[in-house]
Amino acid sequence: MDIFTQSPPQLGNQFDADRVLTAFLGRHLPAPMRDASWPRLRALGELAAGELWRRQLAERTVEPELIQWDPWGRRIDSIEVTPMWRDCHALAASHGLVATAYESEFQPYARVVQFALVYLFHPASDVYTCPLAMTDGAARALLAAGNPELIERALGRLTSRDPERFWTSGQWMTETAGGSDVRGTRTVARQRPDGTWRLYGHKWFTSAATAEMALTLARVETGGGERGPLALFYLEPRDRDGRFQGIRVLRLKDKLGTRKLPTAELELDGTPAIPVHGLDHGVRLIAPMLNITRTWNSVCAIATMRRSVALARDYAGRRIAFGRRLEELPLHAATLARMQAEFEAAFQLTFHQVRLLARAENDRLDDAGGALLRLLTPLAKLYTGKHAVALVSEALESIGGAGYLEDTGLPALLRDAQVLPIWEGTTNVLALDVLRALSDQAAGSAYLGEVDALLAAAADPRLEPALRRARALRGEVAARLEAMAGTSEDARQAGARDLALAMARLLALALLLEDAMHGLEVRADPRPAAAALNFAGGSMAPAAATDPASDRLLAVDVLEQPNRTPATVRCD
Repeated sequence: MDIFTQSPPQLGNQFDADRVLTAFLGRHLPAPMRDASWPRLRALGELAAGELWRRQLAERTVEPELIQWDPWGRRIDSIEVTPMWRDCHALAASHGLVATAYESEFQPYARVVQFALVYLFHPASDVYTCPLAMTDGAARALLAAGNPELIERALGRLTSRDPERFWTSGQWMTETAGGSDVRGTRTVARQRPDGTWRLYGHKWFTSAATAEMALTLARVETGGGERGPLALFYLEPRDRDGRFQGIRVLRLKDKLGTRKLPTAELELDGTPAIPVHGLDHGVRLIAPMLNITRTWNSVCAIATMRRSVALARDYAGRRIAFGRRLEELPLHAATLARMQAEFEAAFQLTFHQVRLLARAENDRLDDAGGALLRLLTPLAKLYTGKHAVALVSEALESIGGAGYLEDTGLPALLRDAQVLPIWEGTTNVLALDVLRALSDQAAGSAYLGEVDALLAAAADPRLEPALRRARALRGEVAARLEAMAGTSEDARQAGARDLALAMARLLALALLLEDAMHGLEVRADPRPAAAALNFAGGSMAPAAATDPASDRLLAVDVLEQPNRTPATVRCD
């Protein structure tokens, strides 16, 4: 009996195949830095599409394990991670996924190069990017706090390229009484007569219990046993023999996704700790860490979107339905085009924020630029996290039944994506952070000034439909920002999510138009213009009108292919 067997989607080198990433770096990196970074990016792009991708599929059912007791009844609380996770530790160190940001080679563009590496690594890492994000955040928080003892002790390890020396860090904040609202923190810090500190409490959700250090919040116990201010503490969970110090691992969390990531519930019972900087202002001291981890979250979101589009696009070139390849069917091509446009918008928004972060860390931002960065960090995170889930779901649907089967490895993409709008602040929590950023009038002014400059430069008449939509949305956003001054706090909070999403979408469209202009005028590439027009027309939602030629250009994402008629962008 002749049984048809469908070939699965395949991945080529994920750097070479990503024209959005390569074009962005080509625009924003000086030529010597492009020449130096290209081989490293290409090597990681090959690894992400080859060995790591194959290992992900082969180790699909392997998960971390908590071994609480040894055979003789001694409590050991050993967390055994997966073989791939052990290897990812070495890969992350040797490829400089944290170190690149702190080395001099690519300054002042080091953050751009670093996050390009992270973007390529994340989809094939089984979410090893989670401890890496907290490691990067811890390094930045320690530098910002300026504690010379802790910087000397930990910074060199957190930013090392030597796998044997490299440390990862945890960020232990979430408790049963308070998640995003850290005022509910009940962990207490008690000082002993010898001047050392010990922590006592319950950490409900710790995503890096296997890390070599952690930063955590605790209430400083004052005279009479009362709980005082919230402070930031540094701790090393294990002693020199590898045994937990005053820590019991109660369980590993049974999660929807990120199942290779050993997330633990911990009880702290006399855990040695060191104040990072004084005995108060803990939230302010940990804020640099949160800003970095939120940026990692945004980059991982767009990386997940890119991987999903790549798989869906390749499958559409292999799957025959109704006598034609899926990519040749106008409706399917329109679906792929909308996915690509949504991804490109999220990419431009995220890496625009990364560029601002790079400038801030090199003291190249004025007060207005700093206010804009404080606004864009939660804005990019909430937008990319929310839309990553929708796009991955669309990608699985576009593949059909195979997208629902566990042994294809595809459902894990969707489960893992769901953490992105939850971790480091849900959409609502981040929307409130946007409101707080906008309380500084410089932030709103800088934002509108940025949008206006981008729109003013979009002079090509072929972009006029997208430009009209951007100007209309700009008017709506500006009106809402102006009206905020006359509304109650409750009313501002109620509308915060819609305002934040509109602001993110407007800036993303303005950045797409900038890239479209560069594509048309410098690269002779009409695909960025097609993405801008598609995104302006509705992208993931049904557009008012669609152009099959432009859709096909984005769906296939090449300018010319054998046996195919090159598509052109139609803007009328």
